[in-house]
Amino acid sequence: MDLENQARINALVEEHGAENIVVLLGGAEAEASGLAAETVTVGDPTFAGPLAGVELGLAVYHIFELKDYVDETVWDEQISMMEMVLDVDEIVEEVKSFRDQGSKYNK
Repeated sequence: MDLENQARINALVEEHGAENIVVLLGGAEAEASGLAAETVTVGDPTFAGPLAGVELGLAVYHIFELKDYVDETVWDEQISMMEMVLDVDEIVEEVKSFRDQGSKYNK
């Protein structure tokens, strides 16, 4: 997750409170999605950004986990193609592992 997005998330948490923030990811790779999930739960693992050492404990999900909540037409137009070519289970498991490990607001 780039430094600008880390700063935005941090500002949103300061303004609205961590309990009112849910992070929705859409990364195409499990590793990248996992790094983003780790960053918003237990802190930036690279120790380079505004969230270095900052445990926000945010609830974090990948869009693939929310299929049942997205209008079917929108899903078909925007997401279904990626769902067919990506390793959905691997991506979801990676994000879920960090959510289970670090989220204060999803237990």
